[in-house]
Amino acid sequence: MKTSTLLLVFLLSASLAWGQRVRPAGQHQADNAEAQFEKSIPPPVRQSQRMDLTKARENANELANLAQSVPTDVEQTTKGILPRDLNAKLKRIEKLAKQLRSQIDH
Repeated sequence: MKTSTLLLVFLLSASLAWGQRVRPAGQHQADNAEAQFEKSIPPPVRQSQRMDLTKARENANELANLAQSVPTDVEQTTKGILPRDLNAKLKRIEKLAKQLRSQIDH
């Protein structure tokens, strides 16, 4: 019991001594100057890119045409026929969809 009480008193006094550590005189001023400097820097201006409507329409039309052809190709796979360009069509659909999403987000 005496050991645990003695350990508790020692830890308490050590934590109090640690908390009363003195910062160098200029440290507080340097922190304030840094905070003021960071406030004075304007946030980066996001320049919105104008969406190329013509390109977006072309991508959307190509995407629609490719998507319309996929059910026929999938139907052929159920009959044991694998169209050669099905994988390429699906990859192109993914790429077009990604491009359209990025055009719309900007």
